[in-house]
Parts: sequence; C-alpha cells; structure tokens
Amino acid sequence: MSQAPAQEKVYTEEDYYNLPEDIRAELIDGRIYYQAAPNRKHQRISGELYTIINNYIKSKKGSCQAYAAPFAVKLFKDRKNIVEPDISVICDRDKLTDRGCTGAPDWIIEIVSPGSSSHDYIRKLNLYADAGVREYWIVDPRTEKITVYYLKTPDPEIDTYTFQDKIKVNIYDDLWIDFKELDI
Repeated sequence: MSQAPAQEKVYTEEDYYNLPEDIRAELIDGRIYYQAAPNRKHQRISGELYTIINNYIKSKKGSCQAYAAPFAVKLFKDRKNIVEPDISVICDRDKLTDRGCTGAPDWIIEIVSPGSSSHDYIRKLNLYADAGVREYWIVDPRTEKITVYYLKTPDPEIDTYTFQDKIKVNIYDDLWIDFKELDI
C-alpha cells in the first residue's frame, strides 16, 4: 500500500511574524522564502535610490512615503502574502500600520540578488500586478539593466533601460532618476 504524498505546510501571517528577527524571509502564497543578506553593491543601489526618492517626496511635501527593506508589505487581506521589497513607495497613508503596509504600494523597486532573479521577474511581478501595484522596477546589478513595469494601464507598459540611462518615474510628473549619476 502506498502512502499519500505529504502535504506541504501552509504558513500564515502569524508564522511570518514569529520568525527570528535576524531571519530575512517573505511569505508568498503560504510558503516561506528565505533570503540571503544583500551584497555591498545591492545596498549601494538601494541607498542611492531611496535617498533620491525620499528627497524628492520631501521637496514636494508629498503625501507619499518611501521605505527601504526590511519593511513588511502585506499585499492582500488573505494573510498569505507578506513581502519585503527593497524600496516601497506608499501614497495612501491609511495603508501604513505599525508592522508596515497593508495593501499594494504605489511603486516597488526590487534589486536582484544572485539566485533571486526568477523570484523577482516572475513570482513577484505577477503578485504585484495582481495586488494593484502601479509601478514596479527590477534593478539587476549583474546585467546593469532596469526593467520598468507600469502596471496601471489596460495593457501594462514594459521598458528596459541600462545603468547609463535617465528613467522617468511614471507615478510622478517630474521625477527622473539618472543611473549614470548614482554613486554605485
């Protein structure tokens, strides 16, 4: 007699928040995905982009707020999806909680780490589109390319840039990020 295959455990929001503080992980569709610590170049890119975005928001006295990882984003109310984007921009402050953000940020930036490319390019892209994220950038330090998905149109727009390009942020009328000028 053969045994039925073992069922994989479905993790919850409670499981996610009970992980040790020094563990970097995300909860996607009830599965825990552990993340390695980012390398130096990843951190430089994240810091440079966060600084530009945060300074822009402050200069405009805008209602949006920018957050750098680790920052928990609970995308849906079903309690099975909590991600930690490298940078999240949230314009609806009612989505902000003591634990992070509940609902889709307006703009998410993920910086690809070795071994995470399919996670960022496929799994998270689909998750963010389903959640209602307006704009999603994938920055790949290895290839020095940026893929920009503008998801809030009937037919999502996709553009690809290099670290030599100046890129328009679609959720703002007058914000451009010139990757040539970043100190990376």
